Amino acid sequence: MARLIIIGAAGLLACTPATAQDRQTVEQAKDIAAQPARDVGAVKTRVPPLLLDAQQDPYGLDGLRSCDDLAAAIRELNDVLGPDLMPDPDPRRSRRIRVTGGTVAGLIVPFRGVVREVSGAASAQRELDSATDAGIARRGFLRGVYVTRKCRAPI
Repeated sequence: MARLIIIGAAGLLACTPATAQDRQTVEQAKDIAAQPARDVGAVKTRVPPLLLDAQQDPYGLDGLRSCDDLAAAIRELNDVLGPDLMPDPDPRRSRRIRVTGGTVAGLIVPFRGVVREVSGAASAQRELDSATDAGIARRGFLRGVYVTRKCRAPI
């Protein structure tokens, strides 16, 4: 069963994405395929340094004097966090991918919640989630400063 899932995920990864939405779907497929390895601690969840910085000072403006500096900081966060909220043209498709992937990961690793706690994967995921929240807050703050300073068109 696990082999079949990995082969299916590899097939998804082999497809060349034509749009940003397709790239996002491929990224979700990669995450789904790697989830069982993360659950048992075989693949460690690492918090990107940029998000650790955002946790320390989400509302700081040190070194961000110009509109170009702000735009660069927002782009860096976009690179780490992924695109800002963009509605999916077909929300059912996105939900199907998440639900199916989560179900498959749950079937591969029995007692998934317990395994994740024992392996440390749950704790690492909580740390990543907290840092991601700080990164999202920082990106929103920087976008607000960008607009307030009347910088050119939105990023």
